[in-house]
Amino acid sequence: MGIDIVHKNDRKVHRKEPKSQNVYIRLLVKLFRFLSRRTTGGNFNKVILKRLFMSRQNRPAISVARIVRQMKSRPDKTAVVVGTVTDDSRIFEVPKLKVCALRVTEGARTRIIKAGGSIITFEQLAVESPLGQNTVLLQGRRTAREANRHFGAPGLPKTHAKPFVRLRSRNHEMARGKRKSRAYKA
Repeated sequence: MGIDIVHKNDRKVHRKEPKSQNVYIRLLVKLFRFLSRRTTGGNFNKVILKRLFMSRQNRPAISVARIVRQMKSRPDKTAVVVGTVTDDSRIFEVPKLKVCALRVTEGARTRIIKAGGSIITFEQLAVESPLGQNTVLLQGRRTAREANRHFGAPGLPKTHAKPFVRLRSRNHEMARGKRKSRAYKA
């Protein structure tokens, strides 16, 4: 009698490289792989490397407004975003910021530079602060996607999941489970 090995835990799912074939991301991976291997003192480079591997869904955009709010108490530090920095027309004044990001939209770029700030690439960041000195790592909200509003079971009590319907009216999503006259009311 042989012993059967449990195979249910065999598949380890974590990325060792980016799925993207983008040349720029691949070069950054080479750079930060080297830095994370060679530098001691903190996990800054390891975190950036891990975020470079992430899918675009897990690298959500962050607005200038959120960066301004986070950097208010840290005026002379660099905001590091492994993702996109987008403009936010809801704020009128952008203070002087130093931002390092994979991508910055045209509107955000003009506003940051107009305020006397600067935008640097990850290669420049690696030269300036290889250990992540005077930097603040920021991320956008992953749950900000419209798809997240639909997660859960709509119609059940105490859930706020958004149903997939054309419009909200008396005639839509008002059948079983919604009123006593249609079987039951949840």
